[in-house]
Amino acid sequence: MRDRFSRLTMLGASLVLALSVSAIDLRAEGIPHGQTDRACGSPAAIDDGWEIASPDNVGMDAAKLCTIAARLALRATALHSVVVVRHGRLVFEQYFPGYDEPWGQPHGQYEFTATTKHDMRSATKSVTSLLIGIAIDRKLIAGVDESVLKFFPDAAAVKQPGWDAVTLRHLLTMSSGIQWDEARDWTDPKNDEPHLVSEADPIGYVLAKPIAAPPDVLWTYNGGGTELLGNIIERVSKQSLEAFAREVLFQPLGITDVEWKPYKNGKIAAAAGLRLRPRDAAKIGQLVLNRGQWNGRQIVSADWIAQSITPRFQAVGYFGGTLFYGYQWWMGRSLAGVKEIKWVAAFGWGGQRIFIVPELDLVMMTTTAQYGQPKEGLAAIDILTNIVIPSVREWH
Repeated sequence: MRDRFSRLTMLGASLVLALSVSAIDLRAEGIPHGQTDRACGSPAAIDDGWEIASPDNVGMDAAKLCTIAARLALRATALHSVVVVRHGRLVFEQYFPGYDEPWGQPHGQYEFTATTKHDMRSATKSVTSLLIGIAIDRKLIAGVDESVLKFFPDAAAVKQPGWDAVTLRHLLTMSSGIQWDEARDWTDPKNDEPHLVSEADPIGYVLAKPIAAPPDVLWTYNGGGTELLGNIIERVSKQSLEAFAREVLFQPLGITDVEWKPYKNGKIAAAAGLRLRPRDAAKIGQLVLNRGQWNGRQIVSADWIAQSITPRFQAVGYFGGTLFYGYQWWMGRSLAGVKEIKWVAAFGWGGQRIFIVPELDLVMMTTTAQYGQPKEGLAAIDILTNIVIPSVREWH
C-alpha cells in the first residue's frame, strides 16, 4: 500500500508539472480509457449538456483535485467515480475499475467510464421527492398536508388505527410513525425492507403496518414510505413512475440514458431502483443548487427546493445521529480549516453520494461499492472535506 501511495503521489506531481503523461502510465494507475491522453480528471466532451471548464477557470486548484487517487490509497478505500461541478460547469471527473454489485447483474469486477450507468440505491429517494414537488407544481397533488389514505381508497380493509393522521409530509420526512425497521440484516425476518421485494403487493404491505407513534414524534428511516410516494405519483399522473420521471425531470435535464429498476414483483423501486451515469446524477445536484432551474428552465419550483432542503428532523440512529433530514434529503457539514461548510446530500447504500454545497456553488458526486461495510461513505465525505472543498481558492 505504501508503494502504491508513493507512485500515485509522484504521478499527481508529474501531471501538474507536465500536464501530459503516456497512456501506459495512466492505465497503470487505474485511470480509464477515454482519459488516457488528458490531464488528470479533465472531463471528456460527450454531448450530454454539460459545459466543461478547467478547475482554474472556476477558482479551484487542479493540482489539489489530482490528489484524489492518492487520498483513496491512503485511506484504503475505493470509489468507482468522482465528478465535480462548480459554477454550473463540469470541471473534474475520474473513474476507477473495481468490484460492484449492480442491480440485476452479476457481482464482480467492472470498468467504469463517463458513459457507465451506476446504481444510485437510496439516492433514488431524493429524486422521488423532486417528482412529488413537480406533481404538486402541476396541481396533480394539492400539497404535502394531504392525507396519505386519500390516495389509497382501496386500503380501507387493511387500515390500522392512526393512519388517518399520516400525510405526505410525514412520509417525506420519515416521521410517519409507521412501525418499520430496515436497520436489521437483510435475512432477518423482522427487516421490513425485503418485503418490498418479495411481497406480491408491497404497497399493501406498507399500508397494513401498524402506527407505532403519532406522526412528527419519531424519525425512523423508512423506504416503505417512499414506495407509497412513488405509487401516489403513478396514481395521480396515470403513468408509470419511470415514464413520469422521464417526461418531467430527465428529459428537461438532458438525461437520456437512465434505468429505473423494478422489484421482482414488477413494481418500480421508488426508494432505491434508479441507475444513472454519474455525470447525470450530478445534474440532479445542480438542479437543487440552482433552486430548481436547469439552463434557465424552471423544472421544479424554487419553493419546493427550499422546503425540501430545510432541516426538519435529527436523523437519530443513522450516521451517528449527526445529520439532519428534510424531504428525502440529508443535511450536514464539513470542516474547512476552522470554518464549517454546510451541505445538502442524497445518500445511497454502498456510498453513492450527491453533495450540494451552496456556499461554494459546488456539486460533488461519487459512486462506489461499499455495500454493508462499516466504512460506507467514508471515501466520499473524506474527499469532499479534505480535497474538494480545500481546492476552492475563490469563495464566491
